[in-house]
Amino acid sequence: MLILSDPDLFGVQIILFILSIVFVLNTEITSMFTGIIQAVGEVAGIEPRGGDCRLRIRTGKLDLSDVQLGDSIAVNGVCLTAVELPGDGFVADVSGETLSLTSLGALGKGSAVNLEKALTPTTRLGGHLVSGHVDGLGEVLSLKDDGRSVRYEIRAPAGLARYIAPKGSICMDGVSLTVNRVDGAVFSVNIVPHTQQETTIRFYRAGTRVNLEVDLIARYLERLLLGEKAAESGSGLTEAFLAEHGFLGKK
Repeated sequence: MLILSDPDLFGVQIILFILSIVFVLNTEITSMFTGIIQAVGEVAGIEPRGGDCRLRIRTGKLDLSDVQLGDSIAVNGVCLTAVELPGDGFVADVSGETLSLTSLGALGKGSAVNLEKALTPTTRLGGHLVSGHVDGLGEVLSLKDDGRSVRYEIRAPAGLARYIAPKGSICMDGVSLTVNRVDGAVFSVNIVPHTQQETTIRFYRAGTRVNLEVDLIARYLERLLLGEKAAESGSGLTEAFLAEHGFLGKK
């Protein structure tokens, strides 16, 4: 069995500590989120604009009193910029690339969406740090009652599987969740009644496509461990790479 030796584990802990500081400081200059949904809104209108679109969101109970033009709001986990504030919501432009790489392209008038305003220096970090940059689309495979919660099985894109770990964090349609089990590219999460009620997850069925954002620290840690090899085409973190550079020891 291969395990991380103690000195290497200490080194990883130092890297994680440094990354945590970087991300906390980064909230002052970049829009970040927590994955704690503040309201469920509704798509009030979609206006195609030459491959892009202009999306109007009715925000319901979300307090917009502190939102200004140019501020960021996450819609189903996608960071969007408010370009108009009509009073009952906001308007944002969505690029063709975002429409093709996220579930926003499948939205229609009346679709329910998860909403969260960007972090401020005084925001409580109740979930985990989320950038609002979706990594890929997952698919709901199944859902079943599990006590008072509902267990969902989700299939992630193969390229994201290495970033998903049991008891780790993942953001699904903007919701910060804890991963329960992982089997290849399939993972499961348990959704408690409050989260079911306060997010769009209650509308999920087998086949529903969901936006996934993996843990920020996992992505950056992989690049840091690659060191100079990160600049090489096709580079990636493998067991062979870890063994070659002394990160793995034999027990």
